[in-house]
Amino acid sequence: MGTVVKVTSDSGDASGGSAGSGESGGERRRITRAYYASEGAQPRTDYGQQPGYGQQGYGQQQGQDQYGQGQQGQGYGQQYGPQQGYQQSGYGQQYGQGPGYGQGHVYGTQAGYDQQAGYGQQSGYGQQPGYGPQQGQGPGSPVPGFGGHYPQQPPPGRGGGGGKGRRKGLIAIVSGACVVILVAVGFILFRPSGNSGGFIPTGSTPGEDADQITTAFLQAWQSGDLAKAAGLTDNPTAAQAALTTYAKDLNLKKLSGSVTTEAQTSAPAAPTPQPTSGAAASTTLQKVTFALNTTVASAASGSAQPLSGTWSYHSTLVAYQGHNSNGWYIQWQPDVVAPNLTASQHLAAVTVAPQVVSVTDASGGQLTSYNDPGLTTISGLLQKKAPAGKGTAGLSVQIENAAGKPVANSQAVVVSPQNIGALATTIDPKAEHAAQSAVHQHKNSAMVVIQPSTGHILAIANNAGQNDFALTAAVAPGSDMKIVTSTALFNNGVVTANTPVECPATYPVGGIVIHNDKNESEPASTPFSMDFAQSCNNAFTRWWKQLSASSSSGMDKLAETAKDYYGISNEWDIGISGESAQYFKIPANSVNSALAEESFGQGVLQACPLAMASVAATVENGTFKQPILVSGIAQPTGKPLPSSTKSQLWQIMHDVVSEGTGSGMGFGSNVYAKTGTADVTAGTQPNAWFVAFDPTKDVAIADVVLNAGYGAENAAPQVKTFLDKY
Repeated sequence: MGTVVKVTSDSGDASGGSAGSGESGGERRRITRAYYASEGAQPRTDYGQQPGYGQQGYGQQQGQDQYGQGQQGQGYGQQYGPQQGYQQSGYGQQYGQGPGYGQGHVYGTQAGYDQQAGYGQQSGYGQQPGYGPQQGQGPGSPVPGFGGHYPQQPPPGRGGGGGKGRRKGLIAIVSGACVVILVAVGFILFRPSGNSGGFIPTGSTPGEDADQITTAFLQAWQSGDLAKAAGLTDNPTAAQAALTTYAKDLNLKKLSGSVTTEAQTSAPAAPTPQPTSGAAASTTLQKVTFALNTTVASAASGSAQPLSGTWSYHSTLVAYQGHNSNGWYIQWQPDVVAPNLTASQHLAAVTVAPQVVSVTDASGGQLTSYNDPGLTTISGLLQKKAPAGKGTAGLSVQIENAAGKPVANSQAVVVSPQNIGALATTIDPKAEHAAQSAVHQHKNSAMVVIQPSTGHILAIANNAGQNDFALTAAVAPGSDMKIVTSTALFNNGVVTANTPVECPATYPVGGIVIHNDKNESEPASTPFSMDFAQSCNNAFTRWWKQLSASSSSGMDKLAETAKDYYGISNEWDIGISGESAQYFKIPANSVNSALAEESFGQGVLQACPLAMASVAATVENGTFKQPILVSGIAQPTGKPLPSSTKSQLWQIMHDVVSEGTGSGMGFGSNVYAKTGTADVTAGTQPNAWFVAFDPTKDVAIADVVLNAGYGAENAAPQVKTFLDKY
């Protein structure tokens, strides 16, 4: 006869899941410079210097190199180097200190929740460690093979003196520019790869020559001739690839650059280690600072127009004369295009969501004042990132690693976002207080209240410690699913509310036998409306063939109805920081016993009170309106329920409170409801459900009590308490 599956039904209210049938209410939920040089060279001697080139008289004052190297990033906006007035605002935006909320789906069901029986709570609300400060790259910027560091002491009469002008950011962007002349005695230079001739300058000093090659580089870059610009470096292949990537990653629209001719001379420390090959020679290194103005844009995203703005910053490069040659080269390093960029990183132009100063209920009260774990978490998430359509987004440039994650303290503001002072949610104080009063009747319970005419979420209430089961539970909905099943049967002409439908005590399908709870049954003459009111499971399992997928849709009719008419299997953005999540899960195409079990709310279905309250709201309103927590955001809708289907759903849901499993509780004639009880794993109590709507109050409610028992005994009284107080 096959496997015998005993299922509880919620007549009384008993519901059910089939043991071993797969259902569960389980708990788910710096940069070193690679130095290129040329062989066998002698330095130029035609610069018109006084005897003792490189001696006193040619800039023996100590140089200043305070470009943020070797310090922990503390943001832009501090004085950059010794140059007076070199300040750049915009940096210093901290990126996610502390726990990072909302790094994925914040709420909703997630795969793999079946960790513990009886609960369906996703822990942590998608929290991941935030991005904090990273350690600097060590003092100086050594040249491998030489071991020298650019001097850190300020020259006389410049900078802040005593280190006051030092920059401590991970990335330093400044206004103004300079050429720093670095004289290195006894360095070994080797011929640059791919560019043996070099650039022939016409300057009378090393500084002028460095200016000229840098200017030529910038002119080629801004004109879009990346091959020419790269050809001025000692590694044209790497340079051209980097310049191409720069334009792509920043959606570059325009670029202009310039060099100042202000120069300083400084002798670096003796090279360490000493050269081991090649002919010893003297050479001059030039560190050039140049200004860039780049028009960048965010990537296109749907119908939203990309943001664009001008990113103005300073970067540096090292130019040198090739050994035994008049040719000059730019030493190529990734940080030429932007400070502190490494070969394993890239730049990105990203939108920055506006933040919220405070989050309130619909009357202006602080959302955190309710001390509800769900509302407190929502408030925190909204303060970090406003929902779509609220405030105005900004634009920043940041460094990202190979995985696309931002490097801490690397953000430069291009366009500042317009933040929001106070953001009002749809939470109604009266509804919230009534819901909180109701859920405190049982531990591990949660309730969601929706206004069907608008889709506004009026209340989110939890009594489960720090758990927010109202939005994160992922458990089978039990017999509340029969509302969706009945809709599919009515829409497809399988039955009507008045069709006689037998509910046998047992029903074989797909090699198993499904038993009603306590072997209850209903005779063949029983109207379908009474089968629904008494919540007899096998009056629903018997229709699995009629609910199977058609040849055209590819979805079974139960999943199709859940998606098209109730919208519950779609991802929703209810206004929590622009995050979308799925609050109800159902397989697209189930067959045999799996589909039979889903018809009465068991199997692998996963739901939370938000989704089931929306089901009740759709029946009252006649059309699905996606629930929202912040007014004004997009609200997808679904197919309107056919008028005959809507009227029959009202009929059978009213029968529940007048003569079915919800009768005798004093709900009154204005309430339409459905009890539900979902079996979980052995050794635990079922999860109790109750959904209802009252058109006179324009409210739809869903309540769940985990590991409690029957829905009529545990969840229904909490809904009654809410309606009495609202």
